[in-house]
Amino acid sequence: MGGTGILLLLLAGAGVQVAWRSAKGKCSLRCSCSKDRALCEGSPDLPESLPPTLLSLSLVRIGVTQLKAGSFLKMPSLHLLLFTSNSFSVIEDDAFAGLSHLQYLFIEDNEIGSISKNALRGLRSLTHLSLANNQLETLPRFLFRGLETLTHVDLRGNPFQCDCRILWLLQWMPAVNASVGTGACAGPTALAHLQLHHLDPKTFKCKAIELSRFQTVGESALGVESFSYQGEPHVILAQPFAGRCLVLTWDYGLQRFQTKEELSAPSVVSCKPLVLGPCLYVLAARLWGGSQLWAQHSPDLRPALMQALAPRQLLRPNDAELLWLDKQPCFVVADASKAGSTTLLCRDGSGFYPRQSLHAWHRDTDAEALELDGRPHLLLASVSQRPVLFHWSGGRFERRTDIPEAEDVYATHHFQAGGEVFLCLTRYIGDSMVMRWDGSMFRLLQQLPSRGAHVFQPLLIAKDQLAILGSDFAFSHVFRFEPDKKLLEPLQELGPPALVAPRAFAHVVMAGKRFLFAACFKGPAQIYRVRELDLSA
Repeated sequence: MGGTGILLLLLAGAGVQVAWRSAKGKCSLRCSCSKDRALCEGSPDLPESLPPTLLSLSLVRIGVTQLKAGSFLKMPSLHLLLFTSNSFSVIEDDAFAGLSHLQYLFIEDNEIGSISKNALRGLRSLTHLSLANNQLETLPRFLFRGLETLTHVDLRGNPFQCDCRILWLLQWMPAVNASVGTGACAGPTALAHLQLHHLDPKTFKCKAIELSRFQTVGESALGVESFSYQGEPHVILAQPFAGRCLVLTWDYGLQRFQTKEELSAPSVVSCKPLVLGPCLYVLAARLWGGSQLWAQHSPDLRPALMQALAPRQLLRPNDAELLWLDKQPCFVVADASKAGSTTLLCRDGSGFYPRQSLHAWHRDTDAEALELDGRPHLLLASVSQRPVLFHWSGGRFERRTDIPEAEDVYATHHFQAGGEVFLCLTRYIGDSMVMRWDGSMFRLLQQLPSRGAHVFQPLLIAKDQLAILGSDFAFSHVFRFEPDKKLLEPLQELGPPALVAPRAFAHVVMAGKRFLFAACFKGPAQIYRVRELDLSA
């Protein structure tokens, strides 16, 4: 039924005589007026010469293209306003300003494709609203804010796109004490023809992460770590060509990252920090010249070279990790040479000394410390065999199992979600993999094509579990873990010319802002600003 028919029914139901006649006094051309009602049809503009005491106004086939702010300020007594079969497509903010007594607003069978978020502001007496049979694909968030008296809303007959922009509407409908006619989705294809009131708001994923370039650190790097020292976040980069472990901190005046310390470490592949009270230790794993331990015993002192680490065992380190065993800090250094061996170094007195040699002759490329079943575990990746899982037992690591279906794995990283442990396995050529611990071994969940990948690293940023799969040949891909599916879903691409051959990532929060550091082998290290986007806004 058209808007005019609805109006006639409403008036007739109220016992009002509905035959129109010309009123004495003001009445615009192409309008029929009575003492308190007017019907205007075919007017090129909104009528201006109407009695200020009007209670109801119907506008049919008028020629305006948009309803502007304050269009009805000269009719403050209106209780009912109806538009039907008009050609205007836009309703601006405060279009109905001044209509504090309006109870019935029917905007039906028009061409409206856009309505501003404050278009209905000030309609504090409104009980019936209809936007039926227009061209609205979405409605602005908070459109109905302040309309506390609404009892009936009709949104049927609009080609709604059922995406994040209507999430607020789905959440509003069950929360409001009103009868709502909502109609069906016109898109996307997967939801076409579904009734809006059948949609589950929980299925909409409307939080997104945006990574935008913030700063460049002028040298290439193989590793990056974040840590807190004396209550301040810090970042350390392993820069082999510059021959240093570079420590960065936040400059509150310049609002950017600045160098705090440079530890001399030629051919360094990993700089692993450890904070023990006022002391800061940094293990510098070096390809040539021997690995070293640096120490800063007080914030007032400069870091100093403290110790040479296992020179006979660590011949060609490729990775270093920190872990705690029997409440004591330890490092494990993965050695990729045929003659060396992956070595566990634990604190003894003032230094760190070999506790156990692991996995000799296997040319290990990566070590990952994790906890499974309440016990420390260590996972070693190697170019010569499948990743091997060790567990801590009787004061040493013992082999527990290997990972099936996982050949040519360069590196491994784990994350936890929903009380379960998941593993990201990096493969240089082939498919990198996501696996889940089932209580006895890791089982394959997902495969992701990877070309030239040296890093597949999970990162928890705010409440989002992300994972970044790097590439030396093309774009790197950012994924977000969806707990209900137990899968990684694509989120964003990062690539040249900024991000070239990434090797490691680190997340750090500085001054209330979130940043992502990317260590790049063939270009300068990159810093990205991390922002959370609300796609439903």
